[in-house]
Amino acid sequence: MTDDDEAAFDEFIAARSTSLLRTAILVCGAARHDAEDLVQHALEKVYRNWARIRHDNPEAYAKKVVVNAAISKARRHKVVREIMFARPPETEAGSPDLDLRDTLMGELRRLPPKMRAVLVLRYWEDQSESSTAALLGCSVGTVKSQAARGLARIRANLNVAKEVTT
Repeated sequence: MTDDDEAAFDEFIAARSTSLLRTAILVCGAARHDAEDLVQHALEKVYRNWARIRHDNPEAYAKKVVVNAAISKARRHKVVREIMFARPPETEAGSPDLDLRDTLMGELRRLPPKMRAVLVLRYWEDQSESSTAALLGCSVGTVKSQAARGLARIRANLNVAKEVTT
């Protein structure tokens, strides 16, 4: 790689690594260290292909690597599931915003990996349907149906939880 390529890659990392980490945390629905591993994997691939993708859209390439790696990892580890508590029993409820965030993150974790990826890319990352489809390597129709089904599942689960508590 040339010095110019190295400098451009360093700028890319400085500007986009936090965004990639946030996407990885949301898409993989796991611990921060797992998301950091996904980002590291993505940045390794970006670095190896930097000369080819530098002038194209390296961020989209990196996000695609993160999302695909998260989906693949979830498929490999599908059998193992963690029991998650919204809040440890000995702690008091936090602010309503934190409770809502925890509830939504829990619901996202319950979704299948590809459905979770669609919701994160569409609504958290504010990607269009076509760019989400391109990142995931599927059709726009698949993105629409996965988003609709994912939102419906979350709404249904939240309504059930709401009925139980009232």
